[in-house]
Amino acid sequence: MLQNLRKLQLTEQQRNGMRAAGKFNAQLMDYIREHVRAGITTSEIDRLVHEYTISHKHTPATLGYLGYSKSCCTSVNEVICHGIPNDYELKEGDIVNVDITSIVDGWHGDQSETFLIGQVTDSARAVTQCAFDAMHRAIAALTPGCPVSVIGENVVAEAEKWGFSVVREYVGHGLGRRFHQYPNVPHVPDRKSRQDPLLPGMCFTVEPMINAGTRFTKLDTRDNWTVRTRDGSLSAQFEHTILMTETGPEILTSTTNGPKPGHKF
Repeated sequence: MLQNLRKLQLTEQQRNGMRAAGKFNAQLMDYIREHVRAGITTSEIDRLVHEYTISHKHTPATLGYLGYSKSCCTSVNEVICHGIPNDYELKEGDIVNVDITSIVDGWHGDQSETFLIGQVTDSARAVTQCAFDAMHRAIAALTPGCPVSVIGENVVAEAEKWGFSVVREYVGHGLGRRFHQYPNVPHVPDRKSRQDPLLPGMCFTVEPMINAGTRFTKLDTRDNWTVRTRDGSLSAQFEHTILMTETGPEILTSTTNGPKPGHKF
């Protein structure tokens, strides 16, 4: 097991490739955030993501991935993840997660943010805050060689503090020249995540999905992508790409204009 994990440890040159991918992806998120507001359709967000990425001579990783037809995911309100951009027009009170992944010189940068559209309910603000705080709490707890389960332990502790639930079926993942690779990064600790160490040079995502109601999910069989909360409650998510270094976690997708640790929504 450890031998397989060591194969995922990147050289300094390879780490710099991941840093460049994360930096561009964060730049793209800062560009998109100026447009995410009431009145824009999720298809328009997708068009902006696509055109900005292509104009910089990079590739949207989701486009064509396992048959997915768009250049980003837009998950509104009760949609947990993998929402397909369409003609839905964002309106006051919505929350929307925009999930973008870019391929830069063969390396992947991956992140998401949940945006509040105008004045939202206290519940919408709280579940968004919880998802944000859970992500940063988990990242801050990481140390070189620690088990993957540290992430789930901290996400669960933050969610329980708020009285919210953590999605189990959809997880974070290793990242590099492949979009999804070993190790899986569950946001609820399990036996396997307690066995897998996060070694220096490994890249992975931390992307907790927090539901205001129960943790249970429902896949939309009409498109086999869109995942909703089974009880129709709101869901929020934040995601960063992380490089574990010899001294601790390095966030590769930090934005210039986005919320920083400690931000209050």
